[in-house]
Amino acid sequence: MIKYLLLLVLPFTGLAQKQTLDKQLFQSYEDFQEVSIDVRRFKHQDIQPLIDSLKSRKDFKITVLGKSIQGRNISMISIGEGETQVLLWSQMHGDEPTATASIFDMVNYLKTNKTILKNMTVHFIPMLNPDGAELFNRHNAIGIDINRDALRLQSPESQLLKKVRDSLDADFGFNLHDQSKYYNAKQTSKPATISFLAPAFNFEKDINQTRGDAMRVIAKLNGILQKYVRGQVARYSDEFEPRAFGDNMQKWGTSTILIESGGQFDDPEKQFIRKLNYVVILSAIELIGSQSYTSTGLDKYLSIPKNDRKLFDLKIENLTFSYLGMDFTVDLGINHLEIENKKHSDFYYLGSINDIGDLSNHFGYKSLDASGLTFKVGETYPKILSDFEEFKRLDFPSLLSQGYTSVGINDLPTEIKFTPMPMNIIDIKKIMIPKSNSLPGSPINLGTNATFLLKKNEKVVYAIINGFVYHLTENNNKIKNAIVK
Repeated sequence: MIKYLLLLVLPFTGLAQKQTLDKQLFQSYEDFQEVSIDVRRFKHQDIQPLIDSLKSRKDFKITVLGKSIQGRNISMISIGEGETQVLLWSQMHGDEPTATASIFDMVNYLKTNKTILKNMTVHFIPMLNPDGAELFNRHNAIGIDINRDALRLQSPESQLLKKVRDSLDADFGFNLHDQSKYYNAKQTSKPATISFLAPAFNFEKDINQTRGDAMRVIAKLNGILQKYVRGQVARYSDEFEPRAFGDNMQKWGTSTILIESGGQFDDPEKQFIRKLNYVVILSAIELIGSQSYTSTGLDKYLSIPKNDRKLFDLKIENLTFSYLGMDFTVDLGINHLEIENKKHSDFYYLGSINDIGDLSNHFGYKSLDASGLTFKVGETYPKILSDFEEFKRLDFPSLLSQGYTSVGINDLPTEIKFTPMPMNIIDIKKIMIPKSNSLPGSPINLGTNATFLLKKNEKVVYAIINGFVYHLTENNNKIKNAIVK
């Protein structure tokens, strides 16, 4: 009887051990996180020392594959000695860096944990488009989208990616990208935090062994991610794009997995999503090495919900306002646009009204039901302030409760583009009206700044300042920034 029980227990014990890798990775992540990178807008000069530091290690091989158009080195980091070749490339779009940061976390892990490299060699290209990264721009230095240059191969970056794939005859490829945070898992309010795709290799979207293997790995990875972001995994559109690298990699015989890093609640620099990349890609390496994906049914891949794009940063429902003597009730979709500084190293937000009307099939990272509230355009405080220091001393809750949403400043330094206080600033030097006049607010219009008030019984309850919600009776407001007009 005891022997029979052991036979029953042992298989389940082995299964449990296989399922613990992702948990170990998730729980120990901070031990391996590359702390020198903690924002999205890093550049080639920030990662080159990390690559150079690996040259003295015998377990890593550093290969300079070539140079970008502007002469920056494009390097590949290789580790392992197995026959299965796995190629990962990131940041072929210069403004999509989440996986690049994660690659250096993975490298730190692999310095001391090589058991998952069984039977394989892994090759990382952390930054394929360093010129684009310099400007935090999608395209390369001559304006080409590298991911639409797989056939003509006009860019040196495209040429070296094709050359390295062919020289390795890579078995698996990981095409690592960022997608808009406004994608959601279809028919849900949840962001598509991670989206996968096994790209099609023809217009018919046929499934051969190469594409099928990519689907099977993705299906397993979806199961892992559901532990950490349940319902926040989606499937990217598989419309065949004949110019794209992922589609052609699949055609050339490399099982290709697209990973798109989307949005997550309260994660503007995508540091939690970076952690998910670390967990899921290292788990994928283990799955490929052990071939434990091979029995997975394709139906599990096809059951992943598709990507949709119906998210806003803020959705305001049932907002009633008057215009020309008529009342209208609408929903507003408000997004926080990133406005970069001149060095492409930091940004502030501009809250913009992106949609107006019936948005009942749309969702928001944050939502506010304005039923029973009265819309009012905010006014400008009638006193023109002398400088920014005087502005910082204002009682902002009191001014908001009086219906003011902006303040004019006479002597404002040109470098000030935004303010962490819940009040927009009007730079008096930039407007040609008498200083004694108050400044009119803006009506609701597409593309305008989302700043207005919501009142109940003539009392201001909410101030919407630059697309952020300020509740006048609560102390947990998080206004990222107001703006200078």
